[in-house]
Amino acid sequence: MRLISKIIGQFVFLLVCFQKKLYFNEYSKFLTDMKTTEKIAVYPGTFDPITLGHVSVVRRGLLVFDKIIVAVAKDTHKSTFFSFDERFQILREVFQDEPRVEVRKFEGLLIDFVKEVGANAILRGLRTVSDFEYEFQMALTNRKLDNSIETVFIMAEDHVSYFSSSLVKEIARLEGDISHLVPPAVIKWFEKKGINFKKKVK
Repeated sequence: MRLISKIIGQFVFLLVCFQKKLYFNEYSKFLTDMKTTEKIAVYPGTFDPITLGHVSVVRRGLLVFDKIIVAVAKDTHKSTFFSFDERFQILREVFQDEPRVEVRKFEGLLIDFVKEVGANAILRGLRTVSDFEYEFQMALTNRKLDNSIETVFIMAEDHVSYFSSSLVKEIARLEGDISHLVPPAVIKWFEKKGINFKKKVK
């Protein structure tokens, strides 16, 4: 399993290196650093709410990294359904049984937070080609801010990769079944907001 994890990690990083046109010596240095230090990634997001797609990215990311810090963003241009504190509490419930996952709040520049917690990389999930265009732009921007921090892209499993938090919220508002889209804890928090779909959840 560890060998597979290393192969996956190296393949993903090589893909990012190719897209960024990095030199081979930078790749070699990154691998050396990753071998001698704890591999920590920050997985940032609004998580309004967290979906099974997000959970899949974290679990697959743990095949590459020793620890993942799920960072809930306070500063967002989006109008959120759940408050900052609520999103933080939901994530803590979802990952409470995973010792290698830590949930943290953050505000301000992501790159500053990554350095503050001593992480080596930023973890991002991909769903579609349009996702990659935006994420690629953000990865290059973060690299300009600090070229010692790499961005690693991981795709969620196929059966949970096609929907977004926005779609989940729309279905929930109409009291549709979201039990196959989100962790059980999320349903409980929707119900706290006055949405009742117990009869529709299998």
